[in-house]
Amino acid sequence: MPGEITIEKIDDYRFKIPRTGGMRVPGLLYVDERILKDVRIDESPRQVANVAHLPGIIRNSLAMPDMHWGYGFPIGGVAATGLDDGVISPGGVGYDINCGCRLIATDLVKEDIEPRLSDLVAVLFNTIPCGVGSTGEIRLSKADERKVLVEGAAWAVKQGFGLPEDIEYTEERGAMQGADPSAVSEKALARGKQQLGTLGSGNHFLEVDLVEEVYDGTAADAFGLERGKVCVMLHSGSRGFGYQVCDDYLREMGKAVNKYNINIPDRQLASAPVKSPEGQAYFSAMACAANYAWANRQCLMHWTRQVFEKTLQMSPGDLNMKLVYDVCHNIAKFEMHEVDGEKRKVCVHRKGATRAFPPGHPDIPEAYRHVGQPVLIPGDMGTNSYVLAGTERAMQETFGSTCHGAGRLRSRSQSKRMTDASKVLSDLRKKGILVMARGKKTIAEEAPDAYKDIDRVVDVVHYAGISKKVAKLRPLCVIKG
Repeated sequence: MPGEITIEKIDDYRFKIPRTGGMRVPGLLYVDERILKDVRIDESPRQVANVAHLPGIIRNSLAMPDMHWGYGFPIGGVAATGLDDGVISPGGVGYDINCGCRLIATDLVKEDIEPRLSDLVAVLFNTIPCGVGSTGEIRLSKADERKVLVEGAAWAVKQGFGLPEDIEYTEERGAMQGADPSAVSEKALARGKQQLGTLGSGNHFLEVDLVEEVYDGTAADAFGLERGKVCVMLHSGSRGFGYQVCDDYLREMGKAVNKYNINIPDRQLASAPVKSPEGQAYFSAMACAANYAWANRQCLMHWTRQVFEKTLQMSPGDLNMKLVYDVCHNIAKFEMHEVDGEKRKVCVHRKGATRAFPPGHPDIPEAYRHVGQPVLIPGDMGTNSYVLAGTERAMQETFGSTCHGAGRLRSRSQSKRMTDASKVLSDLRKKGILVMARGKKTIAEEAPDAYKDIDRVVDVVHYAGISKKVAKLRPLCVIKG
């Protein structure tokens, strides 16, 4: 086993892994001293160093404070590669392509829902398909599935799942360009036919939150968030479809490594040159999975709106359930960034990391351009969630990226062994948080103490300047698969 990774302190929120051996760039960790102790245990800094070996990597191999061990890249890892000399790596995106979050603001206050909260969580649980292998009511023909893969969230809106204005407040307007269904295997298509409009399992959730604290009034006003108001956050991805796309292309990339003589320290970093046939095919298939995920969250949001209307017996106008934003966490994108004083298009891998574009950026909805892109950082089943805004410093240091959640402290298997699910549910109930899940296994795996302290993680990115706190959300009820 190689020796321990050397890590040098730059300041209170940045630590450096110096270049050694075949590393092409240094590693840069956004952590504090406490989080650094935790990540040393799971050795995710070694994965940061491994990523630094990738051909064409630019500036630094980056990791956010929610970093933990993943497949190839650490979860929480970010890397940009050049289009001419760089590679694209499925390990830098992950299995759940475009796993992401969607936040919905409302005009409700706690008193409006408190008497019906138990009904609300029960109806949400019985309406939103969730759990391992869950399937929904949408049955896609082969032709319709291909439309979903190209049109993304817009397909869902055309079918009556939501409102046209929802598209404006979705990253990439809910559809990445370059999606090509012919790059997707028949096995992936088969897995996707019955899972559109399903939440999934694990850390995926739908929760009703209360805006408990506002840190930046100007940004909160722009986002439609007000202290004391109710909002809804949902977290889901591309389901079995995205998983299969990743699995298929990891095999192809394993062959490409030999074909293009790519020297990597870990086979899980299997890659292909960005402009190679293999690299282009992966990007086209990944974009299909990303678009599937946006369509999925669009459908889930539509049914959530319907549940609120029916359960609370309120009109859409009285509820005023507006999409604040939809952000993705697991993606590779071609973006313009400044590199060595020049604007260049690069391939940015964000795996368990969130885009955090600054004020004035043209890819942000016009209504938010004076404050920056909304950044959604979910907690997990009983912990706070946060809304932040992107910054110019993120563009300069992290290719416009920040953290995506708390990040695991314990693996799912460790958490199951160490956790009494009934006690977790009881403790949450005492805090006034109602939870419904398909089984106690999920409760044990996703117990709040299996994760890092979300408040500390968010403070790191806030004080490092790569995103700024706007509001804190407290959960009232949660549904999980």
